[in-house]
Amino acid sequence: MAPGRRPWTPWLFLAPALAVLALFFALPIAETLWWSLHAGGALGPARFVGWGNYARLFTRDPLFLDLSHWPPSGALVNTMLWLVLFTALPLGLGLAVAVLADGLRYEKALKAALFLPMVISATAASVIFRFVYSPQPAVGLLNALLLACFPWLDPVPWLGRASVVNFALIAAAVWIWTGLAVVVLSAAYKALDRDLLAAARVDGATVWQTFRHVSLPLLRGPIAFVAMALVMNGLKVVELVLVMTAGGPRGASRVIGFTVYWELFNNGRVGYGSAVAVILLLLLLPVLAVQLRLLRREAP
Repeated sequence: MAPGRRPWTPWLFLAPALAVLALFFALPIAETLWWSLHAGGALGPARFVGWGNYARLFTRDPLFLDLSHWPPSGALVNTMLWLVLFTALPLGLGLAVAVLADGLRYEKALKAALFLPMVISATAASVIFRFVYSPQPAVGLLNALLLACFPWLDPVPWLGRASVVNFALIAAAVWIWTGLAVVVLSAAYKALDRDLLAAARVDGATVWQTFRHVSLPLLRGPIAFVAMALVMNGLKVVELVLVMTAGGPRGASRVIGFTVYWELFNNGRVGYGSAVAVILLLLLLPVLAVQLRLLRREAP
């Protein structure tokens, strides 16, 4: 240690940041954990129930997890469906547009059109898609197109049928978030070394082989970044479900993020909603760990 240097000096500089982390991160998590072990509302007395809230979620709440039939249903299952489709579809579409639209005459206009939904609030986008999915052909664009092509069919209640409502919600989310994947992956694709791609073509590689064995490995970092962003937003989705279906029909479109909001602010069950929030936190922790690992790998 240098002469005259006190061992607590670094902590003095870290103190403001640590105080902010404790106030806005550690303290809320600790309070959520405490509430998850209790029953009661914000205005009533708290009663300690231990793991009772968690036991109820996984064994006695069919809106959260229902294993009595196949396929299983509930908010937890719907969230897993969101993680798979909401991650894969925008990522795949964004990568396809970034590669196929590269060098096109109207490339900038196409990317601007795809990114436009990102500047619209989730609430506004939800209202738009409520009109798109309306079962009345005079209002709902999707049913109008469906009946124009197949006039013998009946209008489909996209948001009122349990078998399709989650796919309808995910489609709306894909429309919103594909623009992010397009912008990030397009910028990364344009930054690739064109001499390296040309060398692969000179060596006899086809377009697909060049993309698969040269471009795709070089895009691994940006792809991982976009995938992590989509996973985190898929886990936390609230507005789309709240505005478009409010969890219906009969709880078929509930997801974990929506359940946290609904139990806390609609039902007033702070302890039960906090237990759901803890489960959401546990699902987010592996995502954050992977993201930190990728950031360390990309660091110089």
